[in-house]
Amino acid sequence: MDLHAKTLTELKAGLEAGDFSSLELTEALLGRIEANDETLNAFITVMRDQALAAARRADEARAKGNGGALNGLPIVHKDIFCTQGIKTTCGSKMLDNFVSPYDATVVERLDAAGAVVLGKTNMDEFAMGSSNETSYFGPVKNPWDLARSPGGSSGGSAAAVAARLSPAATATDTGGSIRQPAALTNTVGFKPTYGRVSRYGMIAFASSLDQAGTITRSAADAALMLGVMAGFDERDSTSIDHAVPDYVAGLEGSLQGLRIGIVRQHFDAGLDEKTGAAVREALSVLESKGASLTEVDLPNLDYCVPTYYVVAPAECSSNLSRFDGVRFGHRAEDPEDLLDLYCRSRGEGFGAEVKRRIMTGTYVLSAGYYDAYYLQAQKVRQLISDDFRKAFEDVDVIAGPTTPTPAFKLGDKTDDPITMYLNDIYTIGANLAGLPAMSAPCGMVDGLPVGLHLVGPHWSEDRLLAVAHQYQQDTDWHTLAPEDFQ
Repeated sequence: MDLHAKTLTELKAGLEAGDFSSLELTEALLGRIEANDETLNAFITVMRDQALAAARRADEARAKGNGGALNGLPIVHKDIFCTQGIKTTCGSKMLDNFVSPYDATVVERLDAAGAVVLGKTNMDEFAMGSSNETSYFGPVKNPWDLARSPGGSSGGSAAAVAARLSPAATATDTGGSIRQPAALTNTVGFKPTYGRVSRYGMIAFASSLDQAGTITRSAADAALMLGVMAGFDERDSTSIDHAVPDYVAGLEGSLQGLRIGIVRQHFDAGLDEKTGAAVREALSVLESKGASLTEVDLPNLDYCVPTYYVVAPAECSSNLSRFDGVRFGHRAEDPEDLLDLYCRSRGEGFGAEVKRRIMTGTYVLSAGYYDAYYLQAQKVRQLISDDFRKAFEDVDVIAGPTTPTPAFKLGDKTDDPITMYLNDIYTIGANLAGLPAMSAPCGMVDGLPVGLHLVGPHWSEDRLLAVAHQYQQDTDWHTLAPEDFQ
């Protein structure tokens, strides 16, 4: 029985029908991780003993008629979520020795629902990167072509799901770090509205942009996961008390009369021609199901990347100041004095990309440049948010490509940070405006996956999931697996 080939939704039905046990399922996936992860480098920590113990508890609960919405279902966590008693590294040497004393809210809620955690996945250091090459633990390989990047910063989660090592994963998105790797690996990446999912216990990069979400194989699987993760958390000051609908029940909503906006700027000269064709074909499928397409203009969209790369580094500069060699994390040996301890601990613990962003952020926050850079960026951010708000007066969903090109080769962009940053050009706007957004598989270009990007107004997660689910009823792109990992 090829349990690894089943989606989270199919596995849930199989467990409930008694076709197999959670222990059988967990053992099968742990075997696949053991056989394949040396090739992919998708995991930082494999939690074999804990997973098997959790699977046994899930089977016992089911036998008694108990268990939550995800009882016995295996998942993996991006290594940015604190897990009690398990190392949480954030892909950095700085936290290579950090064992969290508590669980993140996302981890707590998934545990309470009965999920079985197989391990913690590799990621760009402190979630800073678009290729999963900044990780202290080495780059993750794309299962579709091992010479290519799986995207970042949630590249480990995306590669694990794409290679059928896990049916689902948690991930985080600051400027596209869920959706971009999902597009490059033929998985479904979902970023909820800012404040929808608690950030408590999720190691901060840029606090006004970071949001937890999912990487799965289908929109239905994302709905199942999000229903457990979403909801108000009093421990997170950015969490918003907004009713959480039944996402799974909402999947069957009709697309008849749905107004889809196509952003003119997304189909300009920067978009790979074949990628654009695949996205347009996907839009025609939605049109055939009753949706209408209309062009929308987001006049300030060109400023998304420069705005993001002022705001995000500024916030990271502040957030990462806590890693000083004193309280926890990497500590330099035999410091001469306190200043030497600070300097060498941070110099040794952080990688080049993290240092670059800390220095940029410190510069734009400095007394002589705050008004010229950071304050100006916040004003432009508001203009971008206003553009989306105006667009949603005329359309229900905005659609386009997730990335300008399919997966690029490892090493291609590491020497040119600006080129790397531009890989998130279509995704950053949703983070700046705090909007829900997702990427769904919509085609192949020269054997590599392409993603359809969907953005909705605040709190419209159910609508986005329904659009993607209805699209997946008529297409099979999301069912395709890399040849070597079927």
